[in-house]
Amino acid sequence: MSAESTSYQIVPMSEEQAAAISEWKYKPPYDIYGWLPWEQMKALDIEFANPELRSSQYVAVLDESGGLCGFAQYFPMEEVTRLGLGMRPELCGHGHGAEFVRAIAEEARRRAPQNEIDLEVLVWNKRAIRAYRSAGFRITDAYERQTPDGMKPFYCMVYNSGEDADPIPNALDSES
Repeated sequence: MSAESTSYQIVPMSEEQAAAISEWKYKPPYDIYGWLPWEQMKALDIEFANPELRSSQYVAVLDESGGLCGFAQYFPMEEVTRLGLGMRPELCGHGHGAEFVRAIAEEARRRAPQNEIDLEVLVWNKRAIRAYRSAGFRITDAYERQTPDGMKPFYCMVYNSGEDADPIPNALDSES
């Protein structure tokens, strides 16, 4: 599967897919994006372990052969669809990110065409920021917000499907 020819299908997330996603392990520093074990998530009735939340906000992202390659959350806000997303760890960093993110954003646009589409990303996550920018997102704000590890700096990025470049200058293009 090459990065140039991958097409993605967005489908309702099944409980089996949710359980598989909860087991994904990312290498540091990306390990902060992991989930609690499935049985613990179910006991707490949180995130995609909650059947109602899973059906209303979460989707599975499949590759052209039907393999699970990621997930997305379409979090509804007033006049905004906020995206949460994750790619299967072994696919990260191999050039699939922009197309993957673009497929998720276009599905958000299809679901609520009147809404702005945005996401939040930690400022240190340059790999994700490059993928988001390549997919058509631009940085529109920078701020700190509370995380389980304390206050952390974030960018808000808004989907503009290839319109103007980022209005906030930065050195992301020269960093790895």
